[in-house]
Amino acid sequence: MPLFLLFFTIYTVTVLGNLGMVMIIQINPKLHTPMYFFLSHLSFVDFCYSTVVTPKLLENLVVEDRTISFIGCIMQFFFACIFVVTETFMLAVMAYDRFVAVCNPLLYTVVMSQKLCSLLVSASYSWGIACSLTYTYFLLTLSFCGINFINNFVCEHAAIVSASCSDPYISQKIILVSATFNEISSLMIILTSYVFIFITVMKMPSTGGRHKVFSTCASHLTAITIFHGTILFLYCVPDSRSSWLMVKVASVFYTVVIPMLNPLIYSLRNKDVKETVKKLINIKLFCDKI
Repeated sequence: MPLFLLFFTIYTVTVLGNLGMVMIIQINPKLHTPMYFFLSHLSFVDFCYSTVVTPKLLENLVVEDRTISFIGCIMQFFFACIFVVTETFMLAVMAYDRFVAVCNPLLYTVVMSQKLCSLLVSASYSWGIACSLTYTYFLLTLSFCGINFINNFVCEHAAIVSASCSDPYISQKIILVSATFNEISSLMIILTSYVFIFITVMKMPSTGGRHKVFSTCASHLTAITIFHGTILFLYCVPDSRSSWLMVKVASVFYTVVIPMLNPLIYSLRNKDVKETVKKLINIKLFCDKI
């Protein structure tokens, strides 16, 4: 029950925070910019990702029959893959957006047109779907016999493969190569963008200008560090029985905790978002008084 209350609270904050962020961006014309367009999609992805995993986790904490159907497990894996891959590249797209804003401010509105922004977001979703379809197809080629136990709270690849009674070599190699490509390519985009941002900032004559840029980029860098740090930690965990506890803890962090942290990170450090929230609260209080 204590764990149920903890994760229920985290999920409630996640839903309210991410859907609230999407709503705030939609209702405030000042936030109709490429940066907030990408942020609204990041919040939507976080909401969906958490909703794929957390409700089943909450159910398993209060019921004795902790079973999931084979189709249910595969569907959870399929949708979780879509959203985690999409988030990986959404963070990379946001880094590119910051690069254009800082390094080419006069051309920002021309370069980051509505068409390009929509294309970048669509590409992130499309690649997430393509990767997920590939992973799921090769998972379905495996054989599952007898009673299977998923040694995790979520149907992730390693846990499903360990329950298989056929050789998972091809499926494991496919996801290893694909995940490595996704991680390296997205990190290369992020690191390259921030190297150019850092060089540009160091050339700025005014301290105020530097502070403004670092303040704008701080939220994004925090989100990137937490997300990719957790994924890289999972890569480094040795494949042994004793490592399953660490895998579960890390899985909880990037499937349950990170979707809650992102809206908090972006809202607490963002002046425009905080002003919009204050206005909404004031309007609500005014309506209650009437």
